[in-house]
Amino acid sequence: MQVPDTQKKSIIQNGINLLGVRFDSRAAKIIMAAIAFQESNFEFRKQIPSGIARGLWQFERGGGVKGVLSHHSSKEHALKVCEKEMVKPVAQDVYLAITTNDDLAAAFARLLLWTDPRPIPLDEKQAWDYYIRNWRPGKPHEDRWANNWRLANELYC
Repeated sequence: MQVPDTQKKSIIQNGINLLGVRFDSRAAKIIMAAIAFQESNFEFRKQIPSGIARGLWQFERGGGVKGVLSHHSSKEHALKVCEKEMVKPVAQDVYLAITTNDDLAAAFARLLLWTDPRPIPLDEKQAWDYYIRNWRPGKPHEDRWANNWRLANELYC
């Protein structure tokens, strides 16, 4: 079932709100939307066909979830978000929770971006490189990025 644009924006904003105002920027919202379009089309919360990745941003337990929970720049924030969302801050519990808790998934997506010391780009090509560097997708599908980038920018125009 396709998520309406207002709900897409709400999910992203709710995730950012769990973290606080310093995590909020137009660039963050655009790239979060582009990545959600790229990874799940804002539709699939379990990776197809393997089912390994979870949530709208398709995090793996030992990848993005573990990384956000352990990275020096995101760990403290991840612990606070888990407490607010009443999820035990361990990889397995967060991994299972992001399958149904879109706000938690959005907060973790924002925190993964937070671990990159480089500024979030507003240029399509640089945003692709940023996505690849941070998400490290197994099958990146660069041919879909331009459309997903356009959709994300339209969402926040």
